[in-house]
Amino acid sequence: MKNLFFASLILFAFSSIAEAQQLKSPEGKFVMEFSLQNDGTPTYNLKYKNKEVVKTSKLGLELKDDKKSLLNDFTVVDTKTSTFDETWKPVWGEVDHIRNHYNELAVTLNQKGTDRQIVIRFRLFEDGLGFRYEFPAQKNLTYFVIKEERSQFAMTGDHTAFWIPGDYDTQEYDYTKSKLSEIRGLSEKAYTANVSQKSFSPTGVQTSLMLKTNDGIYINLHEAALINYSCMHLNLDDKNLTFTSWLTPDAKGDKGYMQAPSHSPWRTIMVSDDAREILASKMTYNLNDPSKIDNTSWIKPVKYVGVWWEMITGKSSWSYTNDYPTVQLGVTDFAKAKPNGTHGANNANVKKYIDFAAANGFDAVLVEGWNEGWEDWFGHSKDYVFDFLTPYPDFDVKGLHEYAKSKGVKIIMHHETSGSVRNYERHMDAAYKFMNDNGYDAVKSGYVGDILPRGENHYSQWIVNHYQYAIEKAADYKIMVNAHEAVRPTGIARTYPNLIGNEAARGTEYQAFGGSKPNHVTVLPFTRLIGGPMDYTPGIFEMDISKMNPENKSHVNSTIANQLALYVTMYSPLQMAADTPENYNRFPDAFQFIKDVAVDWSESKYIEAEPGDFITVARKAKGTNNWFVGNVNGETPRTSNIDFSFLEKGKKYTATIYADAKDAHYKTNPQAYTIKKIAVTNKSKLSQFSAPGGGYAISIIENK
Repeated sequence: MKNLFFASLILFAFSSIAEAQQLKSPEGKFVMEFSLQNDGTPTYNLKYKNKEVVKTSKLGLELKDDKKSLLNDFTVVDTKTSTFDETWKPVWGEVDHIRNHYNELAVTLNQKGTDRQIVIRFRLFEDGLGFRYEFPAQKNLTYFVIKEERSQFAMTGDHTAFWIPGDYDTQEYDYTKSKLSEIRGLSEKAYTANVSQKSFSPTGVQTSLMLKTNDGIYINLHEAALINYSCMHLNLDDKNLTFTSWLTPDAKGDKGYMQAPSHSPWRTIMVSDDAREILASKMTYNLNDPSKIDNTSWIKPVKYVGVWWEMITGKSSWSYTNDYPTVQLGVTDFAKAKPNGTHGANNANVKKYIDFAAANGFDAVLVEGWNEGWEDWFGHSKDYVFDFLTPYPDFDVKGLHEYAKSKGVKIIMHHETSGSVRNYERHMDAAYKFMNDNGYDAVKSGYVGDILPRGENHYSQWIVNHYQYAIEKAADYKIMVNAHEAVRPTGIARTYPNLIGNEAARGTEYQAFGGSKPNHVTVLPFTRLIGGPMDYTPGIFEMDISKMNPENKSHVNSTIANQLALYVTMYSPLQMAADTPENYNRFPDAFQFIKDVAVDWSESKYIEAEPGDFITVARKAKGTNNWFVGNVNGETPRTSNIDFSFLEKGKKYTATIYADAKDAHYKTNPQAYTIKKIAVTNKSKLSQFSAPGGGYAISIIENK
């Protein structure tokens, strides 16, 4: 009877006709149809709740130096269908278990005239579709170069989009909200002023791309499991409102070097009529392989402080000296060099941060600017390379390790590669061993500047492979990685959970470089965070940067209450209290929330959400019955209405609410907040004001 049941299920889920194959999601919410056009071009379309969300779209790849590309003249030689259902436990995450349930269709195609085969594999979940290209081992397709991938995503209308330009080297942009038809005009200025690769199309955008239709359907386009392939951008045909994949080229202009058997990353389409379901989706992780690290006991979420914000604002420096004639391009004589008096990573200052971390229950201290070479890199040559081993004279590696250890605190290593990845790879074993020998179990890596030696783009196949190599090599040494300026994440952290953080977007540092839009943090969870957590570095309490550095006139476009909420809304197992101890000591009552908030969760409830406007999230701290709530708000003041039905029935809790004052405003009154305590149960309700650029944070502690 059991076998008969599953056979019936599969027959129900998969139906085929002579010219098309249809795939339904496990509960029938989605229907995908694959077919070949008259010329043998593969196509697909996607419906959600009987409504078309992706019109008929072409699939295939254009090859370089090949008489015939993998675009048409195909016939279907085989189809295989299956269903899969498992529940797996992440090492860290927003939830303590994830269901991975999909129906699959694998279509094997043979190309007339070449006798080459490809497989297009579709997986349909209850939150969307993933598909990829597979290249089996075969006689007539072994080594090949991709000129361009031609996957299409044909939209059904002129949707609203939240987008950043299709830059090959950075994602550090504020998001633009516009209609698809407006992208070309709005991007022209950005391409002229900012985009590092100006040859890219002015209608190119990056993924994860968030869209909303006029009838309230939310669509997210992205990719999953980006390994040994170029990062995908999307180029818009704004006359037909069709996106086509646009891979990042290497220094020669090639898009990918392939050897069969191999496959592409997954192309993902999430769809819902409820924005909260986009935020809650785990489809990107589910399209990645299970963990390849057998023993993950050494991988632990981290809450940290650091010698960083004072450098970002210009109060202190990474460099030990300004005496450039004495220190030139790696020929160093620090016995003769004169300290500049602003070097942040000195023994006394680092000990101050260690003491602060220990006194307030933080796990670690990040220290940047500890190693020799910053003078050359800043002062003389962007081609300077570091050795990742040699400290400045005022940074005692062993002494500070012992001091931190005595306080129950660890130090986080910093590796700025200066974009010289071959140099980093040459030093990597020695650098990771140095970390093991000196008690460092986590590293923040950076890739600022042009990729050396031949000017690769940051997101091309070659450099994507380097990022992956660094993660895997770190795992050999039981080191956790927080990569900055690297490619945006695509769920790789499921396979390598030692990747506990990435930057790959416009983070808090830009608040000291002129500011970010006050609604920026209401967009990031719908875009950048779809592929994995971000080291956003929240927690800034002093919004007037000139008080840190009189020469810096930047302003942090956020209220204090908004900064507190980010620890809940911007999920990461790696959370920094980014401001300086002095600024936290000015607001000890607000700082209490940062001390209390968890960094690992067993449950997450998305209570309300609208991209660009607001997000409210409730999360249960793993191993406890305590909850934390965060709300971030855009530019329009609003009242948030939530209930506490997520709390356990029959239990009583004390909620501490950190909220914007009535006159709070991100620009004019950002430090105005209120704190109150109330008794709550699962029957309680709350109406709470959120100011422009504001929000609120709530700690909910079970009464014992």
